[in-house]
Amino acid sequence: MATTVRRAVLTLPAAPLGADNPLPALRAPDEAHALDERAREGMPRDMARQIGYEPLRSLLPVRIRDGYGRQRAEREFESIVIENDHLRVTVLPGLGGRVHSLVHLPTGRELLYRNPVFQPANFALNGAWFSGGIEWNTGATGHTTLSCAPVHAALVPAPDGGVMVRLWEWERLRDLPFQVDLWLPRDSEFLYVGVRVRNPHERPAPVYWWSNIAVPEDAGTRVLAPAEEAWHFGYERALRRVPVPEWEGADRTYPLRGEYPADFFYEVPDGARPWIASLDAAGHGLVQTSTARLRGRKLFVWGAGGGGRRWQEWLTEPGTGGYAEIQAGLARTQLEHVRLEGGAEFSWLEAYGPLSAEPAQVHGADWAAARGAAEGALEVVLPRERVEAAYEAWRGSADTEPGERLARGSGWGALELLCGRFELPGTPFGEDLLEEEQEPWLQLWRTGALPAPRRVVPPGPSLVAAHWRDMLETAPADPLTEYHLGVAQWHAGDVAQAVRSWERGLALAPSRWPLLRCMAMADALAGDAARAADGFAAAFEDLAVESRGGEPWSAAESALGQEAMAALLAAGRLPEARAVWDRLRPALREQGRFRLLAARLLAAEGHVRAARRVFEDGFELPDLREGEETLADVWSSLTDCPLPARYDFRMRPPTS
Repeated sequence: MATTVRRAVLTLPAAPLGADNPLPALRAPDEAHALDERAREGMPRDMARQIGYEPLRSLLPVRIRDGYGRQRAEREFESIVIENDHLRVTVLPGLGGRVHSLVHLPTGRELLYRNPVFQPANFALNGAWFSGGIEWNTGATGHTTLSCAPVHAALVPAPDGGVMVRLWEWERLRDLPFQVDLWLPRDSEFLYVGVRVRNPHERPAPVYWWSNIAVPEDAGTRVLAPAEEAWHFGYERALRRVPVPEWEGADRTYPLRGEYPADFFYEVPDGARPWIASLDAAGHGLVQTSTARLRGRKLFVWGAGGGGRRWQEWLTEPGTGGYAEIQAGLARTQLEHVRLEGGAEFSWLEAYGPLSAEPAQVHGADWAAARGAAEGALEVVLPRERVEAAYEAWRGSADTEPGERLARGSGWGALELLCGRFELPGTPFGEDLLEEEQEPWLQLWRTGALPAPRRVVPPGPSLVAAHWRDMLETAPADPLTEYHLGVAQWHAGDVAQAVRSWERGLALAPSRWPLLRCMAMADALAGDAARAADGFAAAFEDLAVESRGGEPWSAAESALGQEAMAALLAAGRLPEARAVWDRLRPALREQGRFRLLAARLLAAEGHVRAARRVFEDGFELPDLREGEETLADVWSSLTDCPLPARYDFRMRPPTS
C-alpha cells in the first residue's frame, strides 16, 4: 500500500474553548518550573547560562485563553490522516498540529496515550491546553501558546517521492516561524518528522523546543533512555542531579513508583545516540529517536499520590487510563533557552515508531543491560545511519513550496512577513491570510495611524515588538494608540513610560476602564496594594456601566471582576469587594473562580461556616493552574479538616 494522506473528521466529547481574555497579560507568567537562584550552583556552565538566558517578561502579545469550561458535548474536529501498511497517524491542525493518534496497524496497538475527550486545562503558557498525543512545544518554558490554536497545513512532496504534510506557524512570543514536516515512507514502520525553527531577524533570539509524547501509564511500564544520571525537578523549585534508575529507594524509570509529579531530564552523553522509549510489561511500546541537534530527553510522571491521581482524572474521563510523558528537546532541561543567531536556523529529524524487546532484559535489574537491549532493538529496526540519511534527504525538501492547503492558521505571520519583508521559502504567509484582528495594525503600517474602532468593544490585541512600538510612538496620540503604546512600553520594561502613556490616554478616553486597569496592575506589581485596589475598583465600575451583551464583554467582566475582587480582598476593603460581587452578572457568579472568591469574601466577613458551605456544595476551577495551591490554602484557612479529595491537586510534599 502506498502512503496516503486524507482529510477526516474526529468526533470527541469536548468542552468549549470560550472567549479569550481581552485584558493584556501584563504579569510575568506564573511558571511552575522557575528555579530558586541557589539551585544553579554546581550546574554545568552552559546549562546555567541557558537557564538565565532571556526568560519571558510577559506573555505579550499573546492573549490568555481562560474562557473554557468543563461541560462536554460531542464536537467534530478536522483531522489529517497519514497512513501506510504499518502506521496510521491522525493529526489535528486546529489544535496546534497535535498528533492525536499513532496506531501500529499489524498489531492494532495504539502507541500513544490517546485522550478520549477534549478537555482544556490551565497548563499552556497562556492557559488552555489538553493532554494526549504528540505536541510541538516552542516559544518558552512550558506548553506552547499554540496548544489550542490552529496552524497552517498543506501537502508537500516527500523526499522519497511520496507526499508529506507540512505544518507551520509564526510563534509570537519570540517572533519566530517554525515548520513541522510529517511523512511515512512507503515501507516504513516509523513516522519521520522534520522540524525547522528560523530566525529571520538581524538580532539573535532565544529558542525553546520540546516534543512531548504522552504514553500509556501502568504498573508494568518502564521508560528507558541512554543515561546513568538525570536532573530531577519536583515542583519545589529545585533542580538536582540524581542517579538512574534507582533514587531514594525506588526505580524511577517506572512512572508509578513515586508519589509526587516530577521531571527527570536525562543526562545523555555527548556522542551517544539520542532516543527514549516506553515499553510495557511484555516489552512492547513506542520509541522516539532523532538526529543529534535534539539532544535532551525527559520523563514526566504524575506519581501515585492523591494530587497526581486527581490531575489525571481532571484531564480526561474519570475511570480511563492515565499517562506519562516522554520528551525530546533542544537543551538538557526545559528551563533553558538556546541562542539562535540572526538569519540562522535550527533543524533536525525525529522518528516515532513501535519497539519490541525481550521483557526479561528491558525489565531486568541491570540498568546497563536493560537500556542496551532497548537500544539494540532500535538499531535493528531503525539504524542510526538511516535517520541521518533521512534528515539529509529532508533538508532538500524543506524549502519546497506547499501545494494543496489542508488547514489555515492565524494571520499574524502574514502581517509580520509583509511588514518585515522577510523571505521564508517553504512556509508561505500570504496576504490572503490576514484577518480582522490584523487589520488595525496593517493600517498603522500603511498609514502611520491606528483606525478608530467601528463599534464600542473591548480593545483588540496589542502588538509589542520593537518595530510596532516605534510605529505607535510616531502615530497620532489618541487614547487607543496611547493604550497600545503603553502595553508595548511595558513589555519592553519601560514601566514609567508605559504609565505615562496610559495617563495621557485616560484624559480623553471615552472608554476608561482598559487604561485604569493597566494602571492598577502597575500599582499592584509595584507593591502599592491600596492604590491598586482603588484602580481595579474604578476600572470595574467603569466597565460595568459601559458593558454590553455578548461574549467579549462577558469575558472582560469576568477577568476584571476577578482582579478587582482579589485586589480589594488583599487590601482589606470588604464592602467594596462585596459591591463588585453585587455588580456581577448572575451567570458570572456561578463560575468557579467567583465561587472561590465568594468563599474568601465570606470568611473575611466573619462567615466562616458559610464559606465552608461553598466548598461543601461543590465547585470547580476549570482554569486551575499547574502547581497552583489556592484550593488547599483557602480550605486550610477555614478548617483543620483534611482537604477533600476533589480539591486535592497538590503537586509537591507539604512544606513545614
